[in-house]
Amino acid sequence: MRNRRSLRSPSPARQAGMSLIEIIIVIVLIGAVLTFVGSRVLGGADRAKANLAKSQVTTLAQKVEAFQMDTGRLPATLDELVTEPGDAAGWLGPYAKSAELADPWGHPVEYRAPGESGPFDLVILGKDGKVGGSSVDGDIRYE
Repeated sequence: MRNRRSLRSPSPARQAGMSLIEIIIVIVLIGAVLTFVGSRVLGGADRAKANLAKSQVTTLAQKVEAFQMDTGRLPATLDELVTEPGDAAGWLGPYAKSAELADPWGHPVEYRAPGESGPFDLVILGKDGKVGGSSVDGDIRYE
């Protein structure tokens, strides 16, 4: 004869799927993974903007030098790269678009002539828009 116990179906308490604690653990793990991935993706965008700012400051410096070659003087402000100043004989601009005078985060590029260690300085203050900082908040200089 067959054993009667083997023919019985499991009790309803043993058929339940995942317990509430198991579901909570799974949700917490999914949240942790999404947080990690999200921070990596968003951080990558800021690093890309920092790299763009490095090339932007170099390109803008070349435009300042082109202005100087054409007019025989440095621009008083970066706006003179966009709009012809009245006293700049030989101006062949515009040398830049007004959108190029702001960094990738929307802050204005700082320009000083004369510069601290050269004829002019260009400074992008980084993501935070403040002097100093590190990583994507660090200053990017052309001196």
